[in-house]
Amino acid sequence: MAVFVALGAFLMTLAGGWTAQRVTDRRHLVLGLAGGLMLGVVGLDLLPEALHAAGREIFGVPAALLLFVAGFLLAHLVERTLALRQAAHGGAEHGHRAPEVGLTAAGAMVGHSAMDGVAIGAAFQVGGGMGAAVALAVIAHDFADGFNTFTITSLYGNARRRAIGMLIADACAPVLGALSTVFFTIPETVLGGYLGLFGGVLLYLAAAEILPEAHHEHPARSTLLCTVAGAAFIWLVVGISG
Repeated sequence: MAVFVALGAFLMTLAGGWTAQRVTDRRHLVLGLAGGLMLGVVGLDLLPEALHAAGREIFGVPAALLLFVAGFLLAHLVERTLALRQAAHGGAEHGHRAPEVGLTAAGAMVGHSAMDGVAIGAAFQVGGGMGAAVALAVIAHDFADGFNTFTITSLYGNARRRAIGMLIADACAPVLGALSTVFFTIPETVLGGYLGLFGGVLLYLAAAEILPEAHHEHPARSTLLCTVAGAAFIWLVVGISG
């Protein structure tokens, strides 16, 4: 049952990526929506779950929040390092953006999607009702995952075939994650730490890259509305699934 439900996540992820491809003539709106979706996923989904799962504190600060900050700084460090290396070799194409950053970010989203599949499998091990609730949340926000995976990979100057390849990997990840629960389970504290770290990476990409790019050439009110709509959509998904 868990693997069957994960196939729904597979289809929703592809649908999100397909949507991102079809609206290239409204790129600023796509980026604005992607930024809102990422902000919503981080603030309304990942962080609350990370705080609940990770539990313990380190010097008075929840471990999940420390890893969240670490993820933000790690993303910043990786991007700056790759950008400086690219500049040193005269690589100014793609607007000083290192394609490796996009691939790394998309790879992190693939890992997150695999964890979604693990969450579905673990929930069904607890009970059918729990499995259905988790499956609803995963399938609903996997549309945003597919949308963001394709957008992030393309934004950093990667070829379309690479963006599609990362999208397909992101779509397959929940199915493989759900299948893996037949053999093992991930400790809750480890999962919570991962969600915190991944949340920091996503927030950096949304705040430092996606949203500034969305408003760079088209500082339109419609772009801002797309950002708000993206965050509101994730709020709706979390509210329904909760």
